[in-house]
Amino acid sequence: MSTWEPAALEALTEEATVDAYGQDEQLTGFFTMIEESLAMPFTTTVLGAEVSVVGVDLAEDGRVVARCARGPVRQDIGILDLPLPEPAPEGSQWIEAYSYWAR
Repeated sequence: MSTWEPAALEALTEEATVDAYGQDEQLTGFFTMIEESLAMPFTTTVLGAEVSVVGVDLAEDGRVVARCARGPVRQDIGILDLPLPEPAPEGSQWIEAYSYWAR
């Protein structure tokens, strides 16, 4: 559930996709805003296990993914599937805007 009003999400979407031609460039715009704005690393819980989100990347299948670490184990999780901690890290509004755009 979003904590941002639709008008604010639309404004963020416009900012992320300005000068973007086509869906691939729009996705790259969101990835860039998330990568530059999301305060990392941060800790969250995935399937009952505490993980550290150490970065973001674009997956080959066209999703923005969170690079998660737990000790020596690393796994990418779709950023839209990632449960955010409370309070959410700074810059998480870009994840919400990406979700709004992707729907």
